[in-house]
Amino acid sequence: MGKMLRVDSHQHFWQLNRGDYHWLNAEPATINRDFLPQDLQPLLRKNAVDYTVIVQAAETVEETDYILELANTHPFVAGVVGWVDMNSPASIKILERLGQHPKLVGIRPVIQGIADPNWMLKPELDTIFKYLIDNDLSFDALVKPIHLDALYILLQRYPELRVVIDHGAKPDIASDGFNPWAEKIQKISEGSHAFCKISGLVTEAGASASYAKLYPYMNHLVSCFGAHRLMWGSDWPVCTLAATYDEWIGYLDTFLKQFSLDEQKSIWGESAVKFYKLGVV
Repeated sequence: MGKMLRVDSHQHFWQLNRGDYHWLNAEPATINRDFLPQDLQPLLRKNAVDYTVIVQAAETVEETDYILELANTHPFVAGVVGWVDMNSPASIKILERLGQHPKLVGIRPVIQGIADPNWMLKPELDTIFKYLIDNDLSFDALVKPIHLDALYILLQRYPELRVVIDHGAKPDIASDGFNPWAEKIQKISEGSHAFCKISGLVTEAGASASYAKLYPYMNHLVSCFGAHRLMWGSDWPVCTLAATYDEWIGYLDTFLKQFSLDEQKSIWGESAVKFYKLGVV
């Protein structure tokens, strides 16, 4: 058996002195510091991870330019999910510029931080959603269970939009919030072509993170999306609030052993390559 491709579909870098990571001020000191490629590379080597996708961690175009520069100089970065202000008339022009970079694969607005849970349905966003479709760029949906009704409508409105749901839509695992999350995520999986990331769950479990606590949520995501629409991601370094990179991969490794080799390959790497259209072999 050849080596199984592993693609970490969701990781971040940040450099505090850049000045655009204001949200980190409210976070514990363990993650309110620089996290750079040299910090991640030993973890990738140790866990046989071949490639990663960097996801924006600041709501500035400058940060997207910064992570695209990191992608230029670090071959393990296969793709970048950036940010533009989708409310701004200038966003199309900015996307045209960013899209010239071969590793820009899509964008992610920070929906979880927007007060209106129906924000994504605003008619003014129609132009940019159509631009993403026409230019084959993907959309990372950073949502919580409160957003799933609106997300379902969005997916019906734009069936050609390539959407991946970050962190399984962040169920409240710490408080045993399985329902109605489970019903709504199932409705989305059955009524759309959306992909989903099996990432970020360990952070949602918080101090009570354990394999037993995570299992029902991971299992439900596989039941809903199947292995071919599910991709793993570390959400490093945010995941370190609840588990190390090694521990989270260990949970996944244990969980995925129950599935066929083909299904394991999909979740570990092939789904991410397919969804993001990553130029890797």
